[in-house]
Amino acid sequence: MSKTAGTLPDPSRWKALAFIALAQLMVVLDATIVNIALPSAQTDLGISDGNKQWVITAYALAFGGLLLFGGRIADLWGRKRTFVVGLIGFAAASALGGAAQGEAMMFGSRALQGVFGALLAPAALSLLAVMFTDAKERAKAFGIYGAIAGGGGAVGLILGGFLTEYLNWRWTFFVNIPFAIVAAVGAYLVIREPAGGRNRAPLDIPGVVLSTLGLVSLVYGFTRAEAAGWSDSLTIGMFVAAAVLLLAFVLTEARVKSPLLPLRVVTDRNRGGVYLSLGLAIIAMFGLFLFLTYYLQVVKGYTPVKTGFAFMPMIVGMITGSTQIGARLMTRVPPRLLMGPGFLTAAVGMLLLTQLDINTSYAAVILPGQLLLGLGMGTAFMPAMSLATHGIEPRDAGVASAMVNTSQQVGGAIGTALLNTIAASATTAYVVDHAAGASDPKLLQLQAMVSGFAAAIWWAVGILVVASAIAVTLINTGRPGSGAVDGSGEPVEGIEDEFKIPVVAH
Repeated sequence: MSKTAGTLPDPSRWKALAFIALAQLMVVLDATIVNIALPSAQTDLGISDGNKQWVITAYALAFGGLLLFGGRIADLWGRKRTFVVGLIGFAAASALGGAAQGEAMMFGSRALQGVFGALLAPAALSLLAVMFTDAKERAKAFGIYGAIAGGGGAVGLILGGFLTEYLNWRWTFFVNIPFAIVAAVGAYLVIREPAGGRNRAPLDIPGVVLSTLGLVSLVYGFTRAEAAGWSDSLTIGMFVAAAVLLLAFVLTEARVKSPLLPLRVVTDRNRGGVYLSLGLAIIAMFGLFLFLTYYLQVVKGYTPVKTGFAFMPMIVGMITGSTQIGARLMTRVPPRLLMGPGFLTAAVGMLLLTQLDINTSYAAVILPGQLLLGLGMGTAFMPAMSLATHGIEPRDAGVASAMVNTSQQVGGAIGTALLNTIAASATTAYVVDHAAGASDPKLLQLQAMVSGFAAAIWWAVGILVVASAIAVTLINTGRPGSGAVDGSGEPVEGIEDEFKIPVVAH
């Protein structure tokens, strides 16, 4: 690609990527690291069984509910400033969580982490979108980012296990502080955001209120369904409220002059395909994290550290798929030919894991299953992350990036609740069917639990196949530098041209 004066790349972009990647790793780690520490923290702080879910839920509600607002703030304030503020706030909230003396302080710190995470995550992705404009460099940058976004959760299990077992659960919070400080100082010193990319339009207050309340209702509905059941009156009420609020949000965005989420961002065929297929893939993946963690610790008797290391094949697969397959092929083949086969490969890995029973061999089933899952997800995540900001105007980069995070966050909430419910129902059915002939109640309970996990993983296989079909069907852009067709079948510019971000003075 020719580089004119208007499209010269930022000379410090690769240094900036290191700090953006570090911040992204911290946010993704936090999604799983606390799960490992939860039992110890619950005992120390005297949190009741009924309230323990709020350690996870408080973060999920604040993060998921405020992501679109955070993305818009990044477009308004500037992505660098939002990124640094998000990092400092996240570090402070983590310090508060590590020092928690009771459940109220713990829940408050987790909600604050969610608030600052909602500023940080979209700012990080949108900085990549506007700093890396060359197609080949963009492929490498998003390869690294995609590997972290996909594999960071599994790294969190290893780190969480190590810190909880050898130090103290409080270190699962304190460990964020050095991450955040290094990333914030580095970002402040090296990031040079392209000028002219801010969206200085007035803030869409009705859009902020409706989207936040709608997303909070949706995430809480799925979270509550997991604990109280799908027929619970409050669960149903949350889903009804979410539907009404999000419909009102869409109608509002279609009418206001300066919408929080311009509908052009999500109605684009390719971006819509990315958001939908990525959200479905996350549903499958989050459920598996939960099941495998319980399977390895409860059924196999692994320690937290050993459980964390047992997820290494998935991390290796993610990094290989993202940096060695996705990044190398993204400039040579259309994204749908990476995402579709990627999700299918992940589905084959899931299919292997449906064979779980109480005597399953780690080496024969779990290791190859994880490796295939990681390879497939890494290969698909990488072009998905890049394509989510494909051809986007710089002023919309923050909110387009926020939609990626929103689809992941909502997917995670749905995955945990939906697959957990399926597993619980299958477990109960197994106990009812086999109780009469069982001589060892404890063995029956373990067999029933594993049967439930296998039943839910079958659903995850189906969800990944649907994600693959959506990616292949909806995403029709060509490879970078080639012609592509839009939704009407008309030729459009190649990705390489669309990624050029003009730099103009304020």
